[in-house]
Amino acid sequence: MKVLIKNISIVNEGKITIADLLIEDGLIKKIGQIDSNHEQIIDGTGKYLFPGIIDGQVHFREPGFTHKGDLYTESKAAIAGGVTSFIDMPNTNPNVLTMGILDEKYRIASNQSLANFGFFLGVNGDNLDEVIKLDTSKLLGVSDDGLYFTKKGNLLADNPETMEKLFANCKSIIAIHSEKEQIIEENETLYREQYGDNVPVEFHPIIRSEKACYEATKRAIELANKHQARLHILHLTTEAETHLFRNDIPLQEKNITTEVSVHHLWFNDEDYQKLGTLIKWNPAIKTKKDQTGLLKALLDDRIDLVTTDHAPHTLQEKQKPYFQAMSGAPIVQHSLNIMLEFYKQGLISLEKIAEKMCHNPAILYQIQKRGFIREGYFADLTLVDLNSSWIVNKENILYKCGWSPLEGTTFQTKVLQTFVNGNLIFDHGIFNESYRGQALKKSI
Repeated sequence: MKVLIKNISIVNEGKITIADLLIEDGLIKKIGQIDSNHEQIIDGTGKYLFPGIIDGQVHFREPGFTHKGDLYTESKAAIAGGVTSFIDMPNTNPNVLTMGILDEKYRIASNQSLANFGFFLGVNGDNLDEVIKLDTSKLLGVSDDGLYFTKKGNLLADNPETMEKLFANCKSIIAIHSEKEQIIEENETLYREQYGDNVPVEFHPIIRSEKACYEATKRAIELANKHQARLHILHLTTEAETHLFRNDIPLQEKNITTEVSVHHLWFNDEDYQKLGTLIKWNPAIKTKKDQTGLLKALLDDRIDLVTTDHAPHTLQEKQKPYFQAMSGAPIVQHSLNIMLEFYKQGLISLEKIAEKMCHNPAILYQIQKRGFIREGYFADLTLVDLNSSWIVNKENILYKCGWSPLEGTTFQTKVLQTFVNGNLIFDHGIFNESYRGQALKKSI
């Protein structure tokens, strides 16, 4: 099947160009002025075309927690938001601590996911020796993220000996959740003494504090530099931490990288009063100063990627008292809209959005033929109307858990169409579910 998109504004590699684009056999066949004798023609006049968003950190919950979300429902929500590829974290049930479990997740995804997919191998003190025996260079990455929910002491950032052994032997990206559990536990004790189990959620960013984040990140970077390891700090939350990262060399040359998740750009600690535990994330949403500092670091390239850390829980699981309320929330359907809202406010350019959400994830994880609008690349594409308002509500939320902390928010932009591997999967609210996504492959 051939699809021709005519007269579209292409946002790609630092510029916006009005051109035609031909899709054929799942690939971008040609970009330029193209004759209109094709079976399907889309008029892109006045609209913008982005490479498909690559979300480098999600928790789609399958296997083991499919009452919250699964690879089908959450990938469908992702595609409605222009996300065509994702990398899922290892804290499913079972935790992804062996190659056998990792292979099984790929098998499930090949049958269920509408978007392209990749998975981190989990690593902690229990399986460290087995992981470093592997040819880790073939993996997208290894991570400890979310594994601390299973057992205390699973955070690499809190175990320098474990972390150093991994850094010395691992040949893939090591993506870590960077907080010091000791500091957090001391803060939890203090507030339990004062409030019991009913700690006001406003204290969440004080319990999971700037100090807990900064000290963990600083130590991890020092150890990674010692061993020249490839360290990626997940979901950065503090302005202080941004100064630990470089922007004087291109991403391809960096050994130490980081990301910001959209909710840490969108919310700040003033929002706890209204939204409470619905915006309880780990690491915590922090101050307006941190929110502003994160955006500044994103713009000047100390922060390399934008991700979602999409983590659906049921409303019942979220609306419990502070210590019992689950951390994380669903947001992947709305990440591009959030970033485009910043564009509408004059805070970021379209070209920078494409860089941080499309190009850089492909560069960092060495993803083959994705993340750019180039001839010969997979036709993962997102067509956007920058002047179409809509309100987030339960009728248009696609997450399996059925809610969003963004309910009631008005966005001024809309994803109109999403192509995955050349297939028009999402078309003005209608899905074509006859195709499945592909496993992300590393460039050789």
